[in-house]
Amino acid sequence: MKLKVPNTYVIIFALLLLCAVATWLLPGGQYGKADDGMLVYEEVDAVPQTWQVFTAVYHGFVKQAGIIIFILVVGGAFWLLNATGAVSAGIGRFISLVGHRDKWVLVAITLLFSLAGAVFGMSEETIPFVGMVVPLMLSMGYDAFMGMLIVYVASNVGFSSAFLNPFTVGIAQGMADLPLFSGMTYRLICWAFLTLLLVVFVLVYAARTKKAPAVGTEAVAAEPMTGRQMGILSVLGVTVILLVVGVTRWNWYLPEITGLFLLMGIVCGLIAGFGANRIAEELLAGAKDILSAALVVGFASGIIVILQDGRVVDSILHSMQEGLDGTGPMASLSAMYGIQAVINFLIPSASAKAAITIPIMAPFADMVGVSRQAMVLAFQFGDGFTNMLTPTSGVLMAALAMARIPYEKWLKWAWKGTLALLLIGLLLLLFTVLFPIPEF
Repeated sequence: MKLKVPNTYVIIFALLLLCAVATWLLPGGQYGKADDGMLVYEEVDAVPQTWQVFTAVYHGFVKQAGIIIFILVVGGAFWLLNATGAVSAGIGRFISLVGHRDKWVLVAITLLFSLAGAVFGMSEETIPFVGMVVPLMLSMGYDAFMGMLIVYVASNVGFSSAFLNPFTVGIAQGMADLPLFSGMTYRLICWAFLTLLLVVFVLVYAARTKKAPAVGTEAVAAEPMTGRQMGILSVLGVTVILLVVGVTRWNWYLPEITGLFLLMGIVCGLIAGFGANRIAEELLAGAKDILSAALVVGFASGIIVILQDGRVVDSILHSMQEGLDGTGPMASLSAMYGIQAVINFLIPSASAKAAITIPIMAPFADMVGVSRQAMVLAFQFGDGFTNMLTPTSGVLMAALAMARIPYEKWLKWAWKGTLALLLIGLLLLLFTVLFPIPEF
């Protein structure tokens, strides 16, 4: 019988039950500050949890209410933006215009999708573009893997090293009590470096696989963009600029950034000619579409509530600290990175992983001398790179279906590159131990 991966909510509820059981088995403990300001651990009585498994969900939602609202509003705003058709038209028009200009076309498309992943977390949106780009690649004499490489892989590289993605960087930094989108300089360097390596690989792969164009394939054509669509893309560009300035100069946080994206969505809707009712409907449709990601944050936060109320979270942290005692920040950061990568095979949702792991990893990072910025970067890398292999990722499986590539063939083709990215990501992480990530 074929094994089926449990639903994310089933996994989270199982973890809730497991943590409740842990409050009966593990010793209690808590950290306090000594007179000299140093953290001191002491054993206390644990508080076994029972039906609090259910009340913890409520408290988890209350605790993460700001981030949940942020996810719903931003999700609605981007849904509204996509409903205008401007983003799809812009990318489609770009692909059509570059036509058969060969190598630099590959570079341009790779950069475009990597940037999209880094700025607004393009993920599911890559699926239709795989269907558009694969025929283009075949018509240019390349294979279907090239189409997946310059669209799906490129967006995942951008997603993994994102510097503005509100759905990974924003959520994780918010839970780690860091200024939103802080540390952007180093993340931008990581994105540029990883994207450059990907571009080099694309060109090498192109040189090795170029052959005569496939018979019967044609380049994808696209209609010229309308003035409304160009105006909408201009609003998107202004939004990105305001976001960067706001978080770096004006100390914007969740309320301001949420308001900015809401304003962006409404303005784009008005430019598209949508009436007030249509704008409201699209915002609600977007909120519904991302509701699962928002809800999972609340449910997963209940796990931390159970451990905190049971007074065992500090004892777990203390055990982790003792287990890595003497190994140094590099080993500790490597362990965090490995944990995030492994968890991604069970829980593909970035928001769920953030809600489960960041509240534990953040204080643990403080204890072992790892910066919280590096800890969040470990979350990004661990979450993003393995998305290119994990069969539990609906986006990957849908993209492969669009490209008509069996998963077994993809796994054989992609595992070495994914392993290389994981190793490079580790080196970029360890570099932060020697040179801490600046807060800008």
